[in-house]
Amino acid sequence: MIMGFNMNLFERFSIEPNNEDYYKLAFMHGSYATVHGINYDYERLEFLGDSILNMLVSEYLYKKYPKYGEGKLTKLRANYVCQAALIEYSHELGLPDFLKISVDEMSLTDNEVLSITSDIFESFLGALFLDQGFAFTKRFIAKIIFRHIDEEKIYFHDYKSKIKEYCDVREIKIRYELLEEHGVPHDKTFIMAIYLDEEEMGCGKGRNKKEAEQSAAKKALQNLNLIW
Repeated sequence: MIMGFNMNLFERFSIEPNNEDYYKLAFMHGSYATVHGINYDYERLEFLGDSILNMLVSEYLYKKYPKYGEGKLTKLRANYVCQAALIEYSHELGLPDFLKISVDEMSLTDNEVLSITSDIFESFLGALFLDQGFAFTKRFIAKIIFRHIDEEKIYFHDYKSKIKEYCDVREIKIRYELLEEHGVPHDKTFIMAIYLDEEEMGCGKGRNKKEAEQSAAKKALQNLNLIW
């Protein structure tokens, strides 16, 4: 049993836990586990929570928009399960208050802080599911996330799709090229360039190649005066 967990978590969310260890594990960063000689952390719960989140958001969108096709539903779902959205949910719930992390990791980079903040939202969902069951978890997600869907809140702009639509109409070839990659394995920065008919139209950086491509696509759209 992992001792010393803050009971305010259960009071905050009106949870009567069946197994407190799920929640203790949900907030245990790998650095804390290593320092304290524990051979597990929140990553497995994060995996589970990610699957549950995607499934329930997919179901809600499927029912809410009966005329939307697979492509549009996929884009909509991406908006509500992207990192920016998860970070907002996590802060809204105050989940970072319960994070267990080693003192050695207090000088985290901005990228790492963002990643951990989004991770613990999903690991918390995984803990909820295992401890309270599917129905409780669905009600919880409905309360936190579905209202943002109803408000049509935007977290993620798919600039790559926008530039593709523009180029498809004009039969312009798009190509992305990795220019730079630097940083340690868990905190990399990627710099990508976008070419339209082999003319460089912009560069962007991100924590992964997809994010850098989105940034480059945004720059191209700005250079084309299609967005500001």
